[in-house]
Amino acid sequence: MQAPAPLSPVSLRAQALQALCLTDPGHKVAATHALFEAWQAGHTRLDAAEHLRPDAGTPLPGRPDRPVLLAPVDVPQRSPFTPEGLAMLLHAVTHIEFNAINLALDAVWRFPGMPDAFYTDWLRVAHEEAIHFGLLRAHLHSLGHDYGDFAAHNSLWEMCVRTQDDITARMALVPRTLEARGLDATPPMQARLRKVGTPAALRAVEILDVILRDEIGHVAVGNRWYGWLCAQQGIEPLSHYRQLARAHSAPRLKPPFNDAARRAAGFSDLEMQELMKA
Repeated sequence: MQAPAPLSPVSLRAQALQALCLTDPGHKVAATHALFEAWQAGHTRLDAAEHLRPDAGTPLPGRPDRPVLLAPVDVPQRSPFTPEGLAMLLHAVTHIEFNAINLALDAVWRFPGMPDAFYTDWLRVAHEEAIHFGLLRAHLHSLGHDYGDFAAHNSLWEMCVRTQDDITARMALVPRTLEARGLDATPPMQARLRKVGTPAALRAVEILDVILRDEIGHVAVGNRWYGWLCAQQGIEPLSHYRQLARAHSAPRLKPPFNDAARRAAGFSDLEMQELMKA
């Protein structure tokens, strides 16, 4: 029987930080998958108590030179009924998934002292977001484009920065607010792509099916840990969420909401009622 590989001297959380700092998208994806597989095989260790500090000279997160990042209102949009417009729409989703890899890796390294399951949950999320990015990037390649060909915005990471010193705010406002918006936006996007009806558009619908399925689980991870953190602190989750949303200028959510997906992700009846009041 072959002896198991020795544990890496660099912890899982430190390796997540290293992957986060990588600038090349392909290298980041490969490092994320490799870390997940190493953890699954028992070839790396988890140190929840470790306090990590990124290199002050290394940009966080690592990003390629492209895409150019603009304010959301300045990002050009075109109809998906044109080949370039379809590529631009796919690029926007690809950019979201690239950011989602960074968001999950950041949760793994940044917050010490959580239960082991917190880190392994977010490592799995990072792995799945990297799969999504790979599917979308391959589809962009089939259309003669690549990630970085069109402008994008930085809203997801900006909320990550705002919540970097408060894990409860991070869980409240990134997975269960900004990422949960994807649960609402995906079905209308798919309906529009079905109207486009080209093979490329229909392939995009198939990829979005995979993403929606996995994102329900990702939002559920955020809901689970937000609820756990509130319970640990003796905080009422719904009223505290409202306070956090105001304090960190979270976007106001507007209908239509994907009720079935949100409920599958762990939103309660009371939370759904609050959404309808917004």
